[in-house]
Amino acid sequence: MELLERVQRRATEMIRGMEYLSCEDRLRDLGLFSLEKRRLQGHLIAAYQYLKGVYKKAGEGLFTKACSDRTRGSGFKLINGSFKLDTRKEFFTMRVVRHWNRLPREAVDVPSLAVFKARLNGL
Repeated sequence: MELLERVQRRATEMIRGMEYLSCEDRLRDLGLFSLEKRRLQGHLIAAYQYLKGVYKKAGEGLFTKACSDRTRGSGFKLINGSFKLDTRKEFFTMRVVRHWNRLPREAVDVPSLAVFKARLNGL
């Protein structure tokens, strides 16, 4: 558990009447997301921006798109590369691909970032 997650857990424990609830229940009652989920949402938003061409120079070759019409779900499937070293599995592209490919077509095939964020929050 990272430092910020410990701080979030400790801060929610300080709220009177919620001391005995689990961390997930406290966050749900307060209408908050865990920091892990917020971090994943930030990564997916960045991936959307790369794929839509917002970062043209920096985003070239960052992701590899699947070239098949037979992809299930969205038409923007990404290919997960294979690496021999475990440390490469922690790179941004490797963390995002699995979650990106699970998104439904309605979330991925949107015209703007604002709509993508709204659909992502609705999942």
